[in-house]
Amino acid sequence: MAEKKKGARAGESEDLLRLDVQLCFAVYTASNLITRLYRPLLDPLGITYSQYLAMMALWEHSPRTVGELGEALGLDSGTLTPLLKRLEANGLVARKRAPEDERRVLVELTSAGQKLRARAVSIPKELMCKLPIQFEEATELRDALRRLTRGLQSGPEGNEG
Repeated sequence: MAEKKKGARAGESEDLLRLDVQLCFAVYTASNLITRLYRPLLDPLGITYSQYLAMMALWEHSPRTVGELGEALGLDSGTLTPLLKRLEANGLVARKRAPEDERRVLVELTSAGQKLRARAVSIPKELMCKLPIQFEEATELRDALRRLTRGLQSGPEGNEG
């Protein structure tokens, strides 16, 4: 009988390694597919999904330091800097040194970046129409993912399982 239990436990462990039971894979796959849904909506604006996220953060508050923007987007400066350079090359943002502390770089919208907001305002609704779930389900999922993110950011305390 002990052998059966060992076998069952081994089987359970093997099941835990199946790709289709992994939370990380479900989140990863959904994220990739949602990003792909954005592409035809963002192509006419001439921006990528990552650039869209940066623009949304700047439409909420501009100017921002690179550090503040990175914090809002969850990106480090090594990832954010090339993205900002492309937005600047496209005339959507301007980067400049903060007058009170030249070590800090401010990112602000240009007039073209501000005007782009009016063209982008319909994108969230257009994307929702493409999702295979209802608005209420999407809201619940978003809120659950926010709780997960906050829990992961706060550290492993209390998350042992």
